[in-house]
Amino acid sequence: MTAVDEGFAARLRAGTRDEHERAERSVFVEALLGGGLPREAYAGLLAQSYLFYDVLEKAGEAWRGDPVIGDFVIDGLLRRDVLAQDLDFLAGPQWRDALQPLPATRSYVDRLNEVGFTERGAFVAHHYTRYLGDLSGGQVIRRRMQEIYGLSDDGVRFYVFDQVAKPKPFRDHYRALLDGAPWREGERESLVDEANVAFRLNRAVFDDLATEYC
Repeated sequence: MTAVDEGFAARLRAGTRDEHERAERSVFVEALLGGGLPREAYAGLLAQSYLFYDVLEKAGEAWRGDPVIGDFVIDGLLRRDVLAQDLDFLAGPQWRDALQPLPATRSYVDRLNEVGFTERGAFVAHHYTRYLGDLSGGQVIRRRMQEIYGLSDDGVRFYVFDQVAKPKPFRDHYRALLDGAPWREGERESLVDEANVAFRLNRAVFDDLATEYC
C-alpha cells in the first residue's frame, strides 16, 4: 500500500509523529504528569493555552462556511470559554489582569495570526494538532490533574467534550474530513509541514513553562 493509498490523515499522523513525541516528552509535561509541580503550574499551562486558543478560534470563525474547510469548524470542539471557566476556578476571577504571554506563546500567537486567517491548510494544521490532541492525550492529563490536585469537574473542564459523544468515532470522522477535503496541489505537503511547526511551537511553550515552574 502506498502513502497515497492509505489516506492523507494517516500520512499526516506519520509525518508529524516525531515532533508530536518530542512535545509529549518535554520536561514540563513529564513533571506535571508526575505530580511534581504546584497547582499554579497547571493554571499557568491553561492560561498560556487560552491565548493561542483565542486566536485559533477567531480564525475558525473566519473560515466557518468555507466550502473546503468549513466542516472543520465544529462548535463542540471549542475550548476558549471552558478554559476561562477553569481559570476562574483555579486562579480567581482576576486572572486576565495578570495574564502575560511567555515568549514562546507570543511566537505561537504570532504564527497563528500570520497564517491561520489566510491559509486554509495552515489553519487545519493548527486545528488538527490542538483538538485531536485534546480528545486523546488530553484525557490522560485530565485524570492526572484530578488525582494530583484533588479536582473534580471544576478546573478540568478544558478536557471535557460534552458535545462529542464518543471520542473514537469523532476522531474517525475528523480523519475522514482530512482525507476527503479537495486540497489543491501541494496543500497536503504544506499542511504536514505546518503541523510540525505547530508541534514545535507547542513544545517551546512547554520549555518556557519549565523555566518558570520546574
